Amino acid sequence: MTSRVTPADVHASQWSWRHAGREMPAVANLDLEIEPGQKVLLVGPSGAGKSTLLHAMAGVLHPDEDVESTGTLELNGQPAYGQRGIAGLMQQDPETQVILSRVGDDVAFGAENLGVPREDIWPRVHDALAAVGLDVPLDHSTSRLSGGQKQRLALAGILAMQPGLLLLDEPTANLDPDGVLEVRDAVLHSVARTGATLIVVEHRLAVWARHMDRVLVLAPHGGITHDLPPAALWNDNALRRELAAAGVWVPDFEYDDAGSPPAAPSISVAHSSVAENSEPLLAALDLSVSRESPRKASLFRRHDPKRTPAVTGIDLRLAQGEAVSIVGHNGAGKSTLLLTLAGLLEKHAGVVKAGSGVRGVLASADPFAWKAPELVSRIGTVFQEPEHQFVTNTVRDELAFGPRHAVDKTTGERLFTDEDVAARVEDLLTRLRLSDVADANPFTLSGGEKRRLSVATVLAAGPEVLLLDEPTFGQDANTWRVLVDLLREELAAGKTIAAVTHDTAFSEALSARIYRVGAES
Repeated sequence: MTSRVTPADVHASQWSWRHAGREMPAVANLDLEIEPGQKVLLVGPSGAGKSTLLHAMAGVLHPDEDVESTGTLELNGQPAYGQRGIAGLMQQDPETQVILSRVGDDVAFGAENLGVPREDIWPRVHDALAAVGLDVPLDHSTSRLSGGQKQRLALAGILAMQPGLLLLDEPTANLDPDGVLEVRDAVLHSVARTGATLIVVEHRLAVWARHMDRVLVLAPHGGITHDLPPAALWNDNALRRELAAAGVWVPDFEYDDAGSPPAAPSISVAHSSVAENSEPLLAALDLSVSRESPRKASLFRRHDPKRTPAVTGIDLRLAQGEAVSIVGHNGAGKSTLLLTLAGLLEKHAGVVKAGSGVRGVLASADPFAWKAPELVSRIGTVFQEPEHQFVTNTVRDELAFGPRHAVDKTTGERLFTDEDVAARVEDLLTRLRLSDVADANPFTLSGGEKRRLSVATVLAAGPEVLLLDEPTFGQDANTWRVLVDLLREELAAGKTIAAVTHDTAFSEALSARIYRVGAES
């Protein structure tokens, strides 16, 4: 049975933080009081400093000579930095929180490091896994979990620690609709049992707001602009309009093309013109896919269990100018399918075939047989974890990398001149609101900024087929609209888009055909 904990209080006085190499502070002049046991929803536009503030509360931001930190930020009357065991932080990217190779060991890791008695740890592990709905054996490999399952795993590890301050950074962003409610309810049930203080960062407010005590709104590079009772998000029309204009996803707000980006039902959508019986740009025929290689086990893996495909019997054709949303529950194999279509994973069985409109003069129709320069200008892939595709030291260089290496399909010559590359980079920086971080290291961006950059790096190279994994993750309403508009333009230009997504508004905005993977949960 879960025991009560000592809930933490949070105090900030004129606290500011500027990351190394940045001109503007992530958070400035923050004054804040959070009472023990309160449930707080922290919102604001992408890049407003929400994740920075959570990391600071978790005590993991080091105030060294390369950063600028002023004012005070305290937990239970002591500086937040370096405190141990008070706060549990779930980061935006759950991949960064997977430590051990087996699910049970990973969930137990935090509690073990806090010195929880062994006889208490494993009951906590079982309770936490059940609470978040991660129904896998304790010895299940963490490397075989989907992105959404890793989110559940990260949350389970924090719940098992039973911290006095629970800090969750977009905890439901990559979950299927049922999983969103399941995980939210698990969090609320946990804090009800333990009495812990809860701070949640989310862009989509409707799921959480009615269950919280306060809603705090952060301004970019500033402090708190609003400290609200949740009911104000529904009852105060002037406030609702103000927040919507700032990019906050206000519950039940009717957006339109003239203002902030809309929820899909109220916008004019793109309509792809797909010729009947035309050759698909990319097709999967009776395809079986898996994250593990179908080839014979290596010397070091000869005792591996038989490799079983994650998904079988896939038949999917992507036509020119068409948008397709790949949907299904977490763990169904959606991302694995996308990476196989992209030529980045080897198929287990069946066929992956690029049409002549993509392949050009290449001998093989199978993208897995292509070299990197042949892929970059033909099929562009956005990974579920943006960091997995960053290869340079600045945002500007990251955007330039793809078009610099893109080659003409028929001649093999560079597709873009240096002047073309510079123009494409500047256009994308401006449109995706990344100009202020053009010289920053991509790994230091906020989660929403990383996602926009990862999409932009693919668009910059001009491929015919765009394969996107959760492209709207971490976006406020304004940046969501920017991404949707850019992708509509790609469709209008005859490009093809396939996206793994749980964002139904995104699918509707692109008039996407739905392709479902796996049984419904």
